[in-house]
Parts: sequence; structure tokens; C-alpha cells
Amino acid sequence: MSSESPAARMVQCVKLGRELEGLTEAPFDNHPLGRKIYDHVSKEAWSMWVEHMKMIMNEYRLNLGTREAQEFLLKQMEEYFFGEGLKVLPGYVPPGAAGPPQG
Repeated sequence: MSSESPAARMVQCVKLGRELEGLTEAPFDNHPLGRKIYDHVSKEAWSMWVEHMKMIMNEYRLNLGTREAQEFLLKQMEEYFFGEGLKVLPGYVPPGAAGPPQG
């Protein structure tokens, strides 16, 4: 028996612009965006999205139990990976960063 793990699946990451390890499975069953992400997004970029998604969910106080919130988040995800990219929410200050200059 070999102790070697199978080779990682590599993808040309649309977000980071280079070949990186891909996801091990599509993030959504039976959804075209899930397959598109599986084929074109790296694990590293997906981790970045998860952090961004947390910010969106908190900022907009999304209840993912509602269809509207789910659709909104899917649109944000598609834009993040395949649209213009990361858009910082108005007034958002990353944790640990100084706020706007005072004075």
C-alpha cells in the first residue's frame, strides 16, 4: 500500500490568476454556479470568499433561511469570482484597521 495521497486537482483560478489547488467538491449540488466555481476557483480563493461572505452576511443581516437572502448571496458570489470582483461595502473598515482620518 502506498502512503502517498492522490495528486491535488489543479485549476486555473479566475480570482487569483494562477494555477492552484482546486476544491475537492462543488460547493452547491445541482446549481450551475457551483460547478463553475468547482472548475475555475482555487481552495485559496474560496477561503477568501468565505471570509468576504461572513462580512456580507453580517453587514446586510442576511437570514439564509429566506430565498431572497440566498439569491442575493449567490449574486454576490458570482460577482466576486466572475464579475468585477471584490467590492468593499460602503463604510467598511477591516478589523484592526484605523477608521477614517479624524479632523
